[in-house]
Amino acid sequence: YLSAMSDIIMQRDGTLDKYIGDAIMAFWNAPKPVANHAVSACYAAIENQQKLAEMRIRWINEDLPPIGCRIGLHTGTVVVGNFGSAKRLNYTIIGDPVNLAARLESACKQYNIDIMISEETYLAAKENIEVRLLDNIAVKGKKEGVFVYELLGRKGKLIQEMKDFSECYEQALTAYNAREWDNAIALFEKAEYLKRKDDPASQKLAEKCKAFKA
Repeated sequence: YLSAMSDIIMQRDGTLDKYIGDAIMAFWNAPKPVANHAVSACYAAIENQQKLAEMRIRWINEDLPPIGCRIGLHTGTVVVGNFGSAKRLNYTIIGDPVNLAARLESACKQYNIDIMISEETYLAAKENIEVRLLDNIAVKGKKEGVFVYELLGRKGKLIQEMKDFSECYEQALTAYNAREWDNAIALFEKAEYLKRKDDPASQKLAEKCKAFKA
């Protein structure tokens, strides 16, 4: 698993930072500049999940656990270099954007999704990726909410079923923000039907609509 995921990251010009248990920390644009680094990171994340889906089929056939992974991506200015003690140094990155990326990875679990990206990453890569605006969430360590997106795939590569789901969800979110509660509830329920599996984001916002309506 670690080899397969790491190979994809490096093929997409990512720098492997460290392994933290079963987690992989990586970054782009250092030590060498990477043109369109946000796009490269998004493509690596998409390809990681595609490769993992292939590996799960093999693991199931071998009677092994079909593990999954979550990915968080954020784009920001960090400090990069050799950090540590007088006796040992580690080439790595530090800064608030690193922490936010980790929070986004963790937040994926609440929404039952594979890849969550920040608004900054979306704005840097939007011409090359397909997303759905997921929510405005409170992240530990942040005083203000942040807009987050589910990364669905490369531009123009989504199957029609996923396109229909994404469009319906965003229509529901627009109705929600306009306080059109009945319309929003109906659209969130339709979106979950189109996805054909549990979508905690649709469920949570539909429940919010019902509460606000009451």
